[in-house]
Amino acid sequence: MSPLGKPATQLMVVVAALALSATGQDLAPRAYVISPMGSNAITVSYAFNDGAILLDPTIPIEDLQGRFSVPILGYYRSFGLFGRSANVVVALPYGVGNFSGVVIGQPTSVYRSGLADGRVRFAVNLRGGRAMSVPEFIKYRERTVIGASLTVIVPTGQYDPARLINPGAHRVGFKPEVGLTRRLGRWAWDGYGGLWVFTENPTFFPGNSIRKQNMITSLEFHLGYYLRPRAWVSFDSNFWVGGNTVVNGVENQDRARNSRVGGTISLPLSRHNSLKFSASTGAIVRVGGNFTTITAGWQYSWLTKPK
Repeated sequence: MSPLGKPATQLMVVVAALALSATGQDLAPRAYVISPMGSNAITVSYAFNDGAILLDPTIPIEDLQGRFSVPILGYYRSFGLFGRSANVVVALPYGVGNFSGVVIGQPTSVYRSGLADGRVRFAVNLRGGRAMSVPEFIKYRERTVIGASLTVIVPTGQYDPARLINPGAHRVGFKPEVGLTRRLGRWAWDGYGGLWVFTENPTFFPGNSIRKQNMITSLEFHLGYYLRPRAWVSFDSNFWVGGNTVVNGVENQDRARNSRVGGTISLPLSRHNSLKFSASTGAIVRVGGNFTTITAGWQYSWLTKPK
């Protein structure tokens, strides 16, 4: 164990849980927007996070701070599934950051850099979202869309059981979600509800511990306005609750009851290129990362020609 004893261990455990895998904090406006079959997109984004990490007040750690960046490479593909519009998104992040705190009066810090856990998201529109060719899509006018999705966290991240902090969590996460989108002229409203569930990590520090995390319930809301076709702004908010961690049967007092608010703007540059910028911060943070997050992304999109 660290010469700083149990509090230092708790510091590292909390950072490992919060820093590079903020599963409850998703803010993704227009996630169920329909695109024509054969649409493809490559995205490159960079998220900068800075702020405090709030702990159970009984833990003797003060001024716990995190500053980390997450570049992400992603790929999107749309297709038809039983006559409905569907798509799959694959994202691979890389995390790099510094974390510091004062443990029993002694400053301590940690730096990590490495490949983080990837994500795969499959979505299908159940109502108002039939599969369309490009000529059909041109005539389409979005109104009410109901969709469902499944996001899977894949343990591709760097992980060493002998280290308390790793970019990867060495587990699998699943998030089934239902989304509702309503378009009224230039205005658009999105609402999503989902559940995160996780498998256990059987090789948690120092290598023979079992770490579990309880289910997280999440809600997400967005109010958007289209400035012109493909150019829009959105006010974003979410709320999530749960996620207590359990190590070797001992449950920690780290249940979240948190909310974030922010905004997003998407701007087309050309037929194939667009930029997206977003910023968010904690509105209610009981425990966890109270980060200010700024994200910038570039997207290149194209259509696969029909055979």
